[in-house]
Amino acid sequence: KDHSWKRRAPLQECRASRCPAGRGQQRMDARSLMLTLATATSTAALRALSPLNSHCATVAAVPACRVASRRMSIASGSRVITGDKGNNVTPYIEALIGRNLHTQANHPLGIIKSKIEDYFQSLQGDIKFEIRDSMDPVVNAKECFDDLLIPANHPGRKPSDTYYISRPGGRDVSSSEDRLLRTHTSAHQSTLIASGVEAFLCTGDVYRRDEIDASHFPAFHQMEGVKLFDPAAVGGEMDREEWLASEGCQLVAADLKKTLEGLCDHLFGEVEKRWIDEYFPFTEPSFELEIFYNGDWMEVLGCGVIHSGVLDKCGKSERHGWAFGLGLERLAMVLFSIPDIRLFWTLDERFLRQFKAGTLSTFKPYSKYPPCFKDVSFWLPDDFEPNDFFELGRSVAGELLEKVDLVDEFTNPKKAKTSHCYRLTYRSMDRSLTDDEINALQETIRQRLASELMVELR
Repeated sequence: KDHSWKRRAPLQECRASRCPAGRGQQRMDARSLMLTLATATSTAALRALSPLNSHCATVAAVPACRVASRRMSIASGSRVITGDKGNNVTPYIEALIGRNLHTQANHPLGIIKSKIEDYFQSLQGDIKFEIRDSMDPVVNAKECFDDLLIPANHPGRKPSDTYYISRPGGRDVSSSEDRLLRTHTSAHQSTLIASGVEAFLCTGDVYRRDEIDASHFPAFHQMEGVKLFDPAAVGGEMDREEWLASEGCQLVAADLKKTLEGLCDHLFGEVEKRWIDEYFPFTEPSFELEIFYNGDWMEVLGCGVIHSGVLDKCGKSERHGWAFGLGLERLAMVLFSIPDIRLFWTLDERFLRQFKAGTLSTFKPYSKYPPCFKDVSFWLPDDFEPNDFFELGRSVAGELLEKVDLVDEFTNPKKAKTSHCYRLTYRSMDRSLTDDEINALQETIRQRLASELMVELR
């Protein structure tokens, strides 16, 4: 299972397609790997200057594809491109940090965030939810993984899945000291609980290396919600088995479900709902909430009763509560009818002027320029990871590389080698591309595939 709440998969995802053995194996077995690598304007990602990195100002006016095509270098003053062992953050990703789309009142993500916060602030009772939406996206592996009972050998901790600032053990060894860009807002759960916060909504940008299509992007936004209960109401310290069998655990789960069902009605209107038993390392029992919307069942969020082991690590063995996590983009794409996740990052006024704080409006698409298709074929090395190829493509072509499809795969029994053929779709959303520039990008990708990923080109 994925270590995080269901993060970016489209709401209409088929449940049968999920891989119980882990995302890593699913990724290697998939016959159709797709990569969408663009923001909706050619300079959008790099115009937005990260407060973490003042040097970005020197590249703000440069087209993103040119900046992204530079090899990773140690930038003066950069917190995330350090040159330390295991550092795999690229300038393309660095330029996305600090955009804070979720705090912009007239942005679709800010509108959804505000609606959710309004709902929780309206709930009756003594507990008030604190709003935390500016926590540092740079965390350590203890906060992001260990405190949440995610083991060191979990696929989600691999460099092929996560953006590391430093990983002293290199590609093969994960440790609590690793520093990374948070992969979920759950990374702040232990810190906030240990500090004495009783209930909170924590929202922020999170980062994952992954296959990307119209509903996936390497940076996206999550909200984490947590509520602790008075021990007098649900019981104090007890062992895991005793807690799971207690009336207090049932009370916490019932309150969780009632609260989140109310949230769905607040966002979507009164809809039919159903609960699915799930597994997350950091909650027990765990659930997914689905609603029947637009004629189909859609997964909205993951949640559960906070695992006793998580609270033990926070120094709160005597406390109990619930937690949930949801993706803002996933909700916004449905509620605003936005077809492509890249659009959230654009600075194009044709997109931004369509939205207003407090209002759910239907997005009106604007025209696209024609695509350009190029193929690349190669024999796979033993340690090939599709995500490494995707990141290489992103670092060369930036947002001009819209999609990558695996269009052919075969194994030569005599050579005992497997070949992949990928079709790369290039497209700009604000201009027509020339053959010369696309040919140059394609050739650079081919050269770097051979020199960096050690593939044998065909």
